[in-house]
Amino acid sequence: MNAQESEKKQSSSRFNIFNIFRYKELKEDDINDIIEELRYELLESDVSLEVTDKILEDLKNALIGKKVSRSEDLENLVKESLKKSIKDILEKNKSIDDLIDTIKKSEKPYVIVFFGINGVGKTTTIAKFAYMLKEHGLKVIVSASDTFRAAAQEQLALHCEKLKIPLVKGKYGGDPASVAFDAIKSAKSRNIDVVLIDTAGRMHVDKDLTEELKRIIRIAKPNLKLLVLDSLAGNDALEQAKYFDEIVNYDGVILTKVDADAKGGIVLSLAYELKKPVLYIGIGQEYSDLTPFSVNWFMEKLFS
Repeated sequence: MNAQESEKKQSSSRFNIFNIFRYKELKEDDINDIIEELRYELLESDVSLEVTDKILEDLKNALIGKKVSRSEDLENLVKESLKKSIKDILEKNKSIDDLIDTIKKSEKPYVIVFFGINGVGKTTTIAKFAYMLKEHGLKVIVSASDTFRAAAQEQLALHCEKLKIPLVKGKYGGDPASVAFDAIKSAKSRNIDVVLIDTAGRMHVDKDLTEELKRIIRIAKPNLKLLVLDSLAGNDALEQAKYFDEIVNYDGVILTKVDADAKGGIVLSLAYELKKPVLYIGIGQEYSDLTPFSVNWFMEKLFS
């Protein structure tokens, strides 16, 4: 069999799960195979079990009792039901419509705190965020409030030097909340628009760092609390999201490493289980590679 014939055969059998239907009204037994196949696909794409069950229940309601005359009709019904369920989940959790406009209209300085576990790309994300704000004509200062991790302040200092952005640092082992306080005070005296506060990576096993984060937020009184998650972490990212929600009740999420072929299920799980919007996504290594999350973009990626 040559390559063309093989491709044709694969194409013809691609939706063989739909080919058993001809001019009939669908019953639950008719769609069990479709449901189970989709369950596997959704779970493999890091969609949580709770969200998967919701989407498949919507699909059952959309299909049972419908009459189909061709396998293509059933395929279209399935796709349209999936799209509607997913879009409904995402659009119920509206993100900030225009953060730049919100910042420009707010009292100065507008304070944003970033947090997340080590390794998610938090420091690079803060640099990208600073670049984005500068591109919109806003003045930025960064608070290096990770006084715990070795070289954290040096990494931020390097980014700030490249971006020509002021940085407020403290001593390693010092009080990170004091560093944040000093950065806000400096922003007020210098008429700077936005303060970006870095924090030490932490998880629930480190109670000291957890209390430290709470203290930073009490003192800084941020306008926006952003959780940075690695999109490749799958269900671990959802567990991190739940943990941080219990601690600080954050406002939104930035997903990093989306360019590395992330499956995307975490977006749905965040929106459905935690009612948290993804505000921005990281799509590369350059400072310009941070973009607002778009429902339409996500739908295209999912169904491409």
